[in-house]
Amino acid sequence: MKRGMRKSVELERKRRYKKKKKRNMRRSLVYSDNDYSNGREPSDTEMLIEENAELKVIDFKTLAIATNDFSEANKLGQGGFGSVYKGTLRDGQEVQEIAVKRLSTSSEHGSQEFKNEVLVISKLQHRNLVRLLGCCTHEDEKILIYEYMPNKSLDTFLFDPRMRGLFDWKKRFEIILGIGRGILYLHRDSRLRVVHRDLKASNILLDEELNPKISDFGTARIFGGNERLQANTRKVAGTFGYMSPECVIEGRFSEKPDVFRCFRSVAARDCEGKEEL
Repeated sequence: MKRGMRKSVELERKRRYKKKKKRNMRRSLVYSDNDYSNGREPSDTEMLIEENAELKVIDFKTLAIATNDFSEANKLGQGGFGSVYKGTLRDGQEVQEIAVKRLSTSSEHGSQEFKNEVLVISKLQHRNLVRLLGCCTHEDEKILIYEYMPNKSLDTFLFDPRMRGLFDWKKRFEIILGIGRGILYLHRDSRLRVVHRDLKASNILLDEELNPKISDFGTARIFGGNERLQANTRKVAGTFGYMSPECVIEGRFSEKPDVFRCFRSVAARDCEGKEEL
């Protein structure tokens, strides 16, 4: 074998070894109790994470340390699917603030939201979508890790008279425009075509410069590239008061209700500073 060819074969062998080692390390984090090699069949959730190789897997112990054991002092909020905590990841000299969503272990909605977020957010990148940094599965726990938004959600500003005074009309217009750009990306420009189905002020997060980022894709619906963004469902998803009439009455959803929610339920609330009835 020629020297150059022998070197190429050796490099390829090393590359495969590193790839296999990395895959096994990932599996040890993904599969509960690290017993994937003992003949146990992986769960649907575990297989989903492994198939989405671009998504970082973070172990439970690291997240417990980052959130001070999920303390009340670190809690940012609580919803129907679980609680969100502020955390701090340390890697040498680097410090990163994160938001950790610990999904409810007693609700099937928590499992569905986990799958939806992994399927949707891990594959999409846009300046007006919140970024999913990683995930964690540990026994019955399902946890999602996001970039931390220091200004919390849009409703914090809109419905608090003291905070609302910080918004001038220029900033309000920029926020509405940013939400619209995020929706356009989801409906038309992303590699997945997505209907969010639960757009409201509490699901619009604000970064340090008050730029809006759409979050909470637990009830989102993914469509194929050539599939029409319209379908019928017996199970109505979303928040009443923020849903379009055809969705509530007929169980029909498409990209139009997302626009309805944005420019009636978010933009109108932005202008009026009133909560939806």
